[in-house]
Amino acid sequence: MNSGSSSFWSSGSVPLIEPEFLSSIIAAASDIALVVSSDEKILSVLISEHNDAHGSLEHWEGKSVKDVLTDESYPKFVAAMADFTKGLPSKRLTELNHSDEKVSDFPIKYTFHKMAHNDTVLLLGRDLKPIAETQQQLVQAQIALEKGYEARREYDVRYRVLLSSTTDAMLFVSVSDGRVKDANSAAAAMLGLSKDALIGSALSQSFEDRSTEELTESLMNAAMAEAAAAVALQSKSGRKDVTVTPSVFRAAGQRMLICRLSSDVPSQVAPELMGPNLLSLFREGSDAMLFTDAKGSIVATNDSFLDLLDAAHVGDVKGRSLAEFLSRGQIDLGVLVDNSKQRGQMGVYTTKLVNDLGGRIPVEISATYLDDLTQPAIGFVLRDSSRAEAMRQPTTTQMPTEESSQSVMELVGSATLKEIVAETTDVVEKMCIETAVSLTKNNRVAAAEMLGLSRQSLYVKLRKYGLLAKD
Repeated sequence: MNSGSSSFWSSGSVPLIEPEFLSSIIAAASDIALVVSSDEKILSVLISEHNDAHGSLEHWEGKSVKDVLTDESYPKFVAAMADFTKGLPSKRLTELNHSDEKVSDFPIKYTFHKMAHNDTVLLLGRDLKPIAETQQQLVQAQIALEKGYEARREYDVRYRVLLSSTTDAMLFVSVSDGRVKDANSAAAAMLGLSKDALIGSALSQSFEDRSTEELTESLMNAAMAEAAAAVALQSKSGRKDVTVTPSVFRAAGQRMLICRLSSDVPSQVAPELMGPNLLSLFREGSDAMLFTDAKGSIVATNDSFLDLLDAAHVGDVKGRSLAEFLSRGQIDLGVLVDNSKQRGQMGVYTTKLVNDLGGRIPVEISATYLDDLTQPAIGFVLRDSSRAEAMRQPTTTQMPTEESSQSVMELVGSATLKEIVAETTDVVEKMCIETAVSLTKNNRVAAAEMLGLSRQSLYVKLRKYGLLAKD
């Protein structure tokens, strides 16, 4: 308390406090009070009647202050005592930790005051043990919270690793809204969707002729049946017959369904023979083979593909886009990837393979989209067609359809040979343009480059054959 602004306490208006009341006032004004002599002897100990946490400390009287302080607190007391003796103002309260054989460690924050005798000092202290206990409880709560977070993260990692590493197609569905809350890559591949597109969508959207309420009710009935039951469904993508085996559980107050998806496709070859045979065919086959991811980046190749490119090692091509080795680049790759994804496979596609040295080799490429894997891939088979092109006669043009052949035969006798050839050329030209536009999905720029025409020339021919507005 600051009394500098009032003369009441220094004017003599207040009578001297009688000795029998002084000790009770000091004890009430502080939790603990010590009277210490100049030689650091404790002359008196006063304890507040409201603070009995430490019991009686009368055994401190007559002891040295050093005997009741911890090792790190005694130097602090000596320094504070020296400053007080010199009359230096105390910038802050002095916190000391007490300890002896009868009392456990407890902190006290002291202020120093002069007594009537110059060699005696009064220390008024506030017990910090309740604050220390509260702080300790907060620290323990924080540690427990961190341990809880660590345990939760550990369980989450285990769950993610288990979900991603299992070969079974698994997904979690909320009973309340019928939406997929989580799924692994195997389930997304079986349903023909990406994992991001599947999670959060209604499960009924992935199957034919099923509403959300109807599908959820069917799954719940199967999950709650006495004997294990499954629900037979048909996926929208690929129209596969999918069997869903559900189990119900409750988490965080909400009911969830864990569903195992299976699609039985009989194999023509025993599984134990299929793997080694296919691997040997890939490694030792005379045709160039390679696998890419869904975007066309090369994942694996055989030696025959490296021979076509004159590449020294698979590391020279692995990870690079297949478009880098095709004469029309991304246009060729786009046609192969898009058509194989849409139809499942693409037959013979003619283009040229370009190596890093600029060499060009005519090739015929077939592509197959492999969506049954955890990570969808595309398999390519390439065959050198340079010998076949050399043996082909430029005049042996075969009519692609019976209708076009019939129209040509009808012209014989009614028109000159020059007019017949012109008519035939128009038929072939129209069919080539239609094929290029179809392969590029109506991308006029890509179709023009594929046919070796300028974009303006392509538009002229499209208008000529009535194909300009055709989808």
